Amino acid sequence: MRRRNDSAASASAQAPESAAPGRTQRGIQSVEVGGRLLRALADARAPLGATDLATSGDIPSSQAHAYLVSLTRLGLIKRDALSGRYEPGPLALRLGLLHLAQQPALREAVPRAGNASGGGQPGWILKCKGWETDPNAYIYFIAQAPVWDRICKLIGREEWIDDPDYATPNARLPRLKEIFAEVERWTMTKTKFEAMEILNRYDIPCGPILSMKEIAEDESLRKTGTIVEVDHPVRGRYLTVGNPIKLSDSPTEVTRSPLLGEHTDEVMAELGYSREQIEALRTVGAI
Repeated sequence: MRRRNDSAASASAQAPESAAPGRTQRGIQSVEVGGRLLRALADARAPLGATDLATSGDIPSSQAHAYLVSLTRLGLIKRDALSGRYEPGPLALRLGLLHLAQQPALREAVPRAGNASGGGQPGWILKCKGWETDPNAYIYFIAQAPVWDRICKLIGREEWIDDPDYATPNARLPRLKEIFAEVERWTMTKTKFEAMEILNRYDIPCGPILSMKEIAEDESLRKTGTIVEVDHPVRGRYLTVGNPIKLSDSPTEVTRSPLLGEHTDEVMAELGYSREQIEALRTVGAI
């Protein structure tokens, strides 16, 4: 055991409360500076010297060297040893940060997505019949381009099929809120399962928002092993998540976790302890 350093403990206890926020603020500033430097390199489309990079990134000259060194160590930028110029580093390239830095919409803040999905196809969470009292009466709806004409016919907006403002994916992008509002007027007349059944007939991608009770009672999830029941000697039989990865030659069985000390004797025996030694250790409370 070590003797406690009371003076160090006292100094630590008397540290100002602003120390942690100060470190947090410096961390936030470093991220902001990194973003500005990457944006400067993206706009320049060529390596920049330290002075030009600091100026473009709006870094105070007194702090430029420290920031450049830190961001170089992180791999966000790198310095050519011969020219002394800076360019995007391996981490920035690997994560695609240079592309993100060029997006005008992301320069200030990431825009709120609301109920929209972040995938490559426009998707939205829509209200279904009973949403006023049922917090799970919703369906996830995807407006894929190949089924656009079927969507229009289903919701009674056939004129959108050939309308230049709606006929192509690019034309629909600025009108997605309007489009999904129209689709929602249709889904609100159906329960989520009724809507799913109809949409499946037309191969329109969708998925009902399920409650935990609905998930537990879904037979298809049990058949695929997505959820499984496990026996436990203390808590009894309970429902848990199965293995999502299914390999034909590598089946898996989800089993319960062991009880505290359940395999102590087995482990100790594998380590070379005899039954007598194990009992002796148990008697003195070592195991």
